[in-house]
Amino acid sequence: MINDGLAPVVDLFFGEARSIECGMLSRHQDPIAAIATAPGRGAVGIVRISARQDLTPIVEAICARPLRPREASYLPFLDAQGGAIDQGLALLFPAPHSYTGEHVLELQAHGGPVVLQLLLARCIEAGAALGIRLAEPGEFTQRAFLNGKLDLAQAEAVSDLIDASTEAAARSASRALAGALSQEVGELRDALIKLRMLVEATLDFPEEEIDFLQQADALGRLQRLTAQLDGVLDRTRQGALLREGIKVVLAGQPNVGKSSLLNALAGAELAIVTPIPGTTRDKVSQTIQIEGVPLHVSDTAGLRETDDLVERIGVARSWDAIAEADVLLFLHDLTRIGEAGYEAEDRAIGERLAAVPRERILQVFNKADVAGAAQAPEGALTLSAKSGQGLDQLRRRLLEQAGWHATPEGLFIARERHVQALRRTREHLGMADAVARQQPPALDLLAEELRLSHDALGEITGTFSADDLLGEIFSKFCIGK
Repeated sequence: MINDGLAPVVDLFFGEARSIECGMLSRHQDPIAAIATAPGRGAVGIVRISARQDLTPIVEAICARPLRPREASYLPFLDAQGGAIDQGLALLFPAPHSYTGEHVLELQAHGGPVVLQLLLARCIEAGAALGIRLAEPGEFTQRAFLNGKLDLAQAEAVSDLIDASTEAAARSASRALAGALSQEVGELRDALIKLRMLVEATLDFPEEEIDFLQQADALGRLQRLTAQLDGVLDRTRQGALLREGIKVVLAGQPNVGKSSLLNALAGAELAIVTPIPGTTRDKVSQTIQIEGVPLHVSDTAGLRETDDLVERIGVARSWDAIAEADVLLFLHDLTRIGEAGYEAEDRAIGERLAAVPRERILQVFNKADVAGAAQAPEGALTLSAKSGQGLDQLRRRLLEQAGWHATPEGLFIARERHVQALRRTREHLGMADAVARQQPPALDLLAEELRLSHDALGEITGTFSADDLLGEIFSKFCIGK
């Protein structure tokens, strides 16, 4: 967050941050309504309304009496003829003390789909004079962002908290929603603004009169800022792993134990296992978690030449999955080491895998429980999917291979776009450092690289955001949130 002392400087140098076109602004003047709870039957369901306008006409039409702010009132919800649709709790949150920063009315009824649809239709009917409409996906949270109740990183954390697939991801999303990522970015931004002020001021003075950069240790400040950024970038990569997970693909020749390994990792019989080559003909996937990190594990068809049309399609899909994998487990049969035909097929597969970065491939030799004295090559993992031998080591290696090295406690959830924005910030700071070391330094180039760093950093919290980015982010929310 920008502290109070720097806020006037930010306004002076860079103006108002958010750029929202007139069309978008006019649409966000409309009152909106939606069912805010998940589809289906439940004990309780909520219909939510948000509007810049006074909601008194809607309150009077549906509740038939005034509501006290932020106080739950138990009453009947009335239709246009004065009959009760249902009875429940009504809560009114006057602006700006609400989730969206606008006037918000929440009606908590019984959670039957028909009841909630009737209540929503009644809200639209009662608010017709105000121009009320159905909310779009994520529009309530989008308004919270536009009205300054949340920054963009916090708004994204709302969706991440709802979608969290592990306990660690949920806790990290909660920390991001509380502002952990925003605070780290704000500290970086404050330091960058001070450095920009210094460089901009230096441009206004003749070089022979005073060397502001040297006296103010501009190069040292830049180096400290870069080191601080590196720490944030590392934690953000870990947070992105918690959110996105790791795509793990099991690949290899038929009957090397890919399906058995998927079942062992998942702890369930997901894939069919038989001694017949080519049993798996399509991708079978399962999400598991290791230390709170989601792993999306896919078993694929055995890689071989075949005349079977269906199996050929499965093999083609296997190669597509391999191309998208974060980590590829190249499985080998330890019991068949030394068989000329088998090893020739393995080499052929290895040659085709040459296009896959080496650091993404993990060599795994299966069937250690029946391999006797056979030894895997140095550096490869040896395990038995059947007995469980070596599975713990495999789990550790999977996390290492994906770059995971943190404990979930203290992490904040992050997205790939946050990582990319920080990487661009880092690149521009690196170029700024190179310029600052020149004798004499090209101050105009230094100022420009710092400006580009600042812009990239601002994309994370929405200080500098294009409208199409906002549309992409909020369109993926559920309706009513």
